[in-house]
Amino acid sequence: MLKFNLIAAVCKNSGIGLNGDLPWCLKSEYEYFTLTTKRRRDTTKQNVVIMGRLTYFSIPVHERPLEERINVVLSSTLLPMDLPKNVLLFPNLEIAMKHLEYNIRKQIETVWIVGGSGVYKEAMASQRCHRLYITQIKQEFKCDVFFPPIPNCFKEIDPDPETPSGIQEEHGVQYEFKILQK
Repeated sequence: MLKFNLIAAVCKNSGIGLNGDLPWCLKSEYEYFTLTTKRRRDTTKQNVVIMGRLTYFSIPVHERPLEERINVVLSSTLLPMDLPKNVLLFPNLEIAMKHLEYNIRKQIETVWIVGGSGVYKEAMASQRCHRLYITQIKQEFKCDVFFPPIPNCFKEIDPDPETPSGIQEEHGVQYEFKILQK
């Protein structure tokens, strides 16, 4: 069974978004997201990023689809013609995963769930979910989208060598990278 990891930055009050954007501007955290979701050991394969419709359209136009990754959008309202030809569209996470598993599995190294709230909730409930890469932002921000509660079956593990350890700080905002595994 093809598994996936989830990656999210979450502030102290569980917020992940405000008005279709991030509530904070942390360049180093965004670089971590980009490097982590692009990183692969086998250069003949690609990583996949799966996101909901609102998350996809919250990405600045000049940055979407996310480069060097297979982009998958989950939506029951969009039509294929609403997205670029190289972006895959599925009505839900399980149908997307089955398509990836049965049609292009040999081309894929890692599948990443990148948002939003509903997709995160569905992903954490799935047997396919392997790890959560959570950036814990150590302060509260005004938010209108929130990260769902993390199920008790996920336990923190030691970070991988590519993940910076300890408290990071940018523009007076402290944050820390955590990895949890089911």
